[in-house]
Amino acid sequence: MNSYIMYGIISILLVISYWKDQKKTKIALKKAWKSFENILPQFLGVIMLVGILLSVLNTQMISQIIGAQSGWVGVIISAIIGAITLIPGFVAFPTAAMLLKGGAGYMQIAAFISTLMMVGVVTAPIEIKYFGKRITIMRNVLAFLFSFFVAYIIGKVVGTI
Repeated sequence: MNSYIMYGIISILLVISYWKDQKKTKIALKKAWKSFENILPQFLGVIMLVGILLSVLNTQMISQIIGAQSGWVGVIISAIIGAITLIPGFVAFPTAAMLLKGGAGYMQIAAFISTLMMVGVVTAPIEIKYFGKRITIMRNVLAFLFSFFVAYIIGKVVGTI
């Protein structure tokens, strides 16, 4: 129901925008469509990959690997996967929701999302080029360690610790 309310509000705001300035609204809609076209292949690829993984790995296996019962070992596995994966945030959060429904634990997903957003193993060469090797390594190590703190806090808040 909340989605329908949000779509309604967005539609009303779009009509108001169009009424105030048709040209700017058309330009904004064209830019939005181009962004959507650029994002769609990545989004579909990750969703398909997660869908295949969820169909191959049953709920019990996901729970064993990164479920709440996997404890800190599952958190470490999730953090490593997140650190080496390059997924944009708008894809990562729906992916995390699917993994949670599939049996993943909150601490493990917190570590996965934290490292996914903060640690850049794949992007490290570019970062080294602009910031230097020492700063890049230091930032990535500190971000990786911070993800465990985030997982711990989420575990405390959700009550899994």
